[in-house]
Amino acid sequence: MSRNKSHTILEEKLAYRFDQQGLLEEALRHSSYVNEQPDRKIRDNERLEFLGDAVLNLVIGHILMDRYPHLEEGELSRMRATLVNESRLAGISRQVGLGDLIYLGKGELQTKGRQKKSILADTLEAVIAAVYLDGDFTAAFRLVDHLFASHVETVATKSASQDFKSRLQEVAQVSRKEMPVYRIVDETGPDHDKTFRVQLKVHTITTEGEGKSKKAAEQEAARKALEILPP
Repeated sequence: MSRNKSHTILEEKLAYRFDQQGLLEEALRHSSYVNEQPDRKIRDNERLEFLGDAVLNLVIGHILMDRYPHLEEGELSRMRATLVNESRLAGISRQVGLGDLIYLGKGELQTKGRQKKSILADTLEAVIAAVYLDGDFTAAFRLVDHLFASHVETVATKSASQDFKSRLQEVAQVSRKEMPVYRIVDETGPDHDKTFRVQLKVHTITTEGEGKSKKAAEQEAARKALEILPP
């Protein structure tokens, strides 16, 4: 049986070759596609997504603990959450070309399902599970390390130098005995690609920040406040 050429290209990007091609096929099947195939006994990727989520969190947690032994649990948890959020998973999916390979139903195709963050992120988790089942935990670990290595370094650097909200809270509590208050003042863009604007008030200072997530917008507002507040 010949191998699907597009799947072979994907395997090269994943640095993993499947023995059981059926697992990869299952990982790429969205429920909308399966629901339109009543005569075929095929599974969608939701069970694999469930397993992949667990495998991904375990591997990322292992990598963070191993590489950053000085960090406390709270910081490790924040870093892991940043690494496995939907936007980042969707971005990695795009990098390896998963979007073009997902089997989608007609409705999802018409609504640009290949570009939806949720579908891209879920499919990546399903592929991780497929590698875990096709190979073993070591294979899944290598895959996640391969896909996330640069992201781990980026998040670690930002965590060390740019947790502006935590720094602002410390400064405000010590010097003003007052907690910063954040409020969303605007949301623009479609649901899958929103931009948020957040207003921050602390003491007599008001700043605003924008970002592709509420947290990013809050961080930007906190950064601006830190530039104004004396230490």
